[in-house]
Amino acid sequence: MVSTTSSLAAPNVSTASAKPASSELEQAQRSAAASREGQRTQRNAQILQASMDVSISAGNQSMTLLYRAAVDKLNEVLAPELGEDAIAKAQQQDQSSEAVAGRIVSLSTALFDRYAARYPNKDPETLLQDFVATIRSGFEQGYGEAKDILQGLGVWGEADSPVRSAVERTYSLVHKGFDDFLQQRLAALKAPQDSAGDTEGSSAKTATA
Repeated sequence: MVSTTSSLAAPNVSTASAKPASSELEQAQRSAAASREGQRTQRNAQILQASMDVSISAGNQSMTLLYRAAVDKLNEVLAPELGEDAIAKAQQQDQSSEAVAGRIVSLSTALFDRYAARYPNKDPETLLQDFVATIRSGFEQGYGEAKDILQGLGVWGEADSPVRSAVERTYSLVHKGFDDFLQQRLAALKAPQDSAGDTEGSSAKTATA
C-alpha cells in the first residue's frame, strides 16, 4: 500500500514542478511583447513631443510631426548601412511644405556617397536605384505614421483642410525630389558613355577623311 501511494504521488510532484517552468516561459513571452509595444509607444511619444506644446491643428506643428516621423524612419532604414541616426534631427523655423520637403530630400540624398561606399562592386545604376528605393521606403513609413497620428488626433480633416493639404503637398514634393535626384544621377552615369561614343565617332570620321 505504501509503495502504491508513493508511485501515484510521483506524477503529481513532476506536474507541479513543470507548471512554474511553463509560467516562466509565458511570462517571458508577455514581457517581450510588452517591450516591443513599449518601444513603439515611446517612439510615437518622442515624435509628438515637438508638436504638442501648442495645438496640433496649426500648420507648423503638423509639418514638424511629418518631418520628425520621416527622419526617424529614414534613420531606421539606413541604419544597417550607415549606422544609427545618419540624418540629423535639427529643427528649422521654416515649416512650409517646400522647406520641409527640401530638407527631407537634401538630408537623405546627401547620404548616397556613404551608401555607395558600402557596395563598391555593385553596378552603379542598380546601386542608385536601390538607394532611392530605400529612402522612399523610409519616407513612406514616416509619412504613414504621421498621418495615422494626425487622424487619431482628429485633425486630418477633409481633402481641403489646411493640415491635410500641407502634409499631402509635402509628400508629393518629397517624391518629386527623389525622382529628380534619380534622373540627374542616372544622366550623370550615362554622360561619360555618350562622350566616349562621340569621341570614337569623331575619330573614325577623321580617319576616313
